[in-house]
Amino acid sequence: MKKLLSTKEVAQYLGVNEKMVYTLISEKSLPATKATGKWLFPTHLVEQWVEARTMNFPEQVQHNSVMEKTLIIAGSNDMLVDYAMKLYMQKNEGLYAAFCNLGSLGGIRAVHNGAAHIATSHLMDRDDSDYNFSFTQNEMQEPPAVVNFSFREQGYIIAKGNPKKIKGTKDIASGNITVVNRSSGTGTRLLFDAELAAAGAEGKTIPGYDNCVARHIDVGFEVISGNADAGLGIRAVAQALQLDFIPVQWERYDLIIPKSHYFDKNIQAFISLLRDPQIITHAEKLGGYDLTRSTSVIYPGEAGIPE
Repeated sequence: MKKLLSTKEVAQYLGVNEKMVYTLISEKSLPATKATGKWLFPTHLVEQWVEARTMNFPEQVQHNSVMEKTLIIAGSNDMLVDYAMKLYMQKNEGLYAAFCNLGSLGGIRAVHNGAAHIATSHLMDRDDSDYNFSFTQNEMQEPPAVVNFSFREQGYIIAKGNPKKIKGTKDIASGNITVVNRSSGTGTRLLFDAELAAAGAEGKTIPGYDNCVARHIDVGFEVISGNADAGLGIRAVAQALQLDFIPVQWERYDLIIPKSHYFDKNIQAFISLLRDPQIITHAEKLGGYDLTRSTSVIYPGEAGIPE
């Protein structure tokens, strides 16, 4: 049974004298009931009565809130994605875009958990036969839509003029080169580990292997500062910072999207933007991008580089 207040108690609750309570009963419809000759007031109804007469009540957040207008992308960071998000907001007034730098695997998990709309990923399968599909199969209950964002050129970012005379992974595996690494769960980290394994080396033997940074651009900053001789990253960073670059391979960089949200307006607006001339021009300026298959839906077994 709901708690009942006496006349004295409800007067104290409302901050008035008891005579005013009787006036409120007759004039303002204060909820009350009479039992054994006494007025009793159900607490929950008194609270509702007060709330119904509250003025300047804060407005409720509208269903179409800022968060629902924000396209959340999570996963592997990329300079061209940053530009695409900026252009997305410029061309779609009132819509926003935010990026969570979680690495490829973290992005896939964020999409699976409903924390992001799109994941950006370039996770190469262990047998080098494909990208992303084996990881989405392990992490997601339902197969997602996979849309190509671009192909990117990965390689070693090194100091201008290559003072250490680095030619490739074998030189880095020698133990005489200090590296900067990417965080666990990133596609670049997995590629670096695969390159070291192919050269017969283990990460723990490489100076700087445990010096991990969050972004591709941070790899370049570590090289410029002299904290590292080399680090695996995208060509666009080397070009932007005027560093030298030793190519390793081209990779497929995809957008991972839940099929149930693939046709959402904000997601389709972002995908369609990728063929905008401004994106194409900016990719050419950055260097190290191939947009031949950008916006194409990718199916398992299509790991090859565009012709």
